[in-house]
Amino acid sequence: MTSLPHDAGCIFCKIVDGEAPSFKLYEDELSFAIMDINPFNHGHALVLSKGHYANIHEVTDDSISAVARTAKKIAAAVNDVVKPDGINIVQANGQGAAQSVQHYHVHVLPRRIGDNARLNWSLTPGDQDSIAKLAADIRAILKT
Repeated sequence: MTSLPHDAGCIFCKIVDGEAPSFKLYEDELSFAIMDINPFNHGHALVLSKGHYANIHEVTDDSISAVARTAKKIAAAVNDVVKPDGINIVQANGQGAAQSVQHYHVHVLPRRIGDNARLNWSLTPGDQDSIAKLAADIRAILKT
C-alpha cells in the first residue's frame, strides 16, 4: 500500500500513530475507530480515516469506503452494548457544519428520545419549482 497522507500537527493523526492516547475500538488498513472523549451521549464513537484528509472533498474513495464499513460495524456494536433509541451517523465538513477537527471522520452517535441533539429539523415542505431547478443544476455538474 502506498503511504497515506499525514499531518504531524493533527490530533487524529497522532491518535492513529499511537502518539496520543485514545480508547481504541477497531482498526483496519484505512480506518481507525475510537470512543469520543467529549461524548454527546453514552457510547459516542468516532471513525477516522487513517490518512489525513481534511474533509469529504479531499478523502479518497477507498478511504471513505473503509470509514463507512467501519462505521457500520461500530454502530452495530454500540447498538448491542448501549441499546440506544436510535443512532445517527454524522459527518461534518467545514466551520459552518461545526467540523472541529480538520481530519475526515464520522460520528457514531447513539441517540435517546428527548436528548435534544441539535441534529434534527422539522419537515417543512419546500418550493417544488425551486427544488426541481436545484436538482437540474446539480445533475448538470454530476454529468461533467
